[in-house]
Amino acid sequence: MALRPLVSGQNLPTFFRCLKLSFQAKEKTLPPQKILQTSISRRIGSIAAVASILLAREAILRPEIAFGADLRIQASEQTIEEAESEIRGHAQSLLDIKALLESESWREVQKALRWSSSNLKHDFYTIIQSRPGSERPYLRKLYSDLFNNVTRLDYAARDKDASLVRQCYGNIVVALYDILGRT
Repeated sequence: MALRPLVSGQNLPTFFRCLKLSFQAKEKTLPPQKILQTSISRRIGSIAAVASILLAREAILRPEIAFGADLRIQASEQTIEEAESEIRGHAQSLLDIKALLESESWREVQKALRWSSSNLKHDFYTIIQSRPGSERPYLRKLYSDLFNNVTRLDYAARDKDASLVRQCYGNIVVALYDILGRT
């Protein structure tokens, strides 16, 4: 059972002429049952590939596997009062990694740093959003300085670079005191 065009080849646009020619070439080389079987097996293969990608994504991004970063998008349900009351505690937990830095237990430093900085980041972002527009650029600069140093400290701990770790920790202390003085 061959498909026959209703319109002659001369009146078709170029794209459809190419499609018609490629289909005719397949028609001549493969019997109709094989053409149907080929397209069905391609569909099944495509569906299987997409399904395995989705399942692999779920397996890779599980919280216990990707413990470095929290990849979930969260709507801020935190009030300004909660953020202001919790920011000092989270800042203190970020400063408390000094004991881990002195003992040079780098893996524990990274874990504690990531946990405390993510909580602090959430609190500080809520506070920035509550401030008037004229104060926000300076607070965003402080936010950027603080968390760039946190990232640098994380990389320095991974590389076990003690001098860079101490330098980044000092920058974090200065930035935190500046931030806490403003809030």
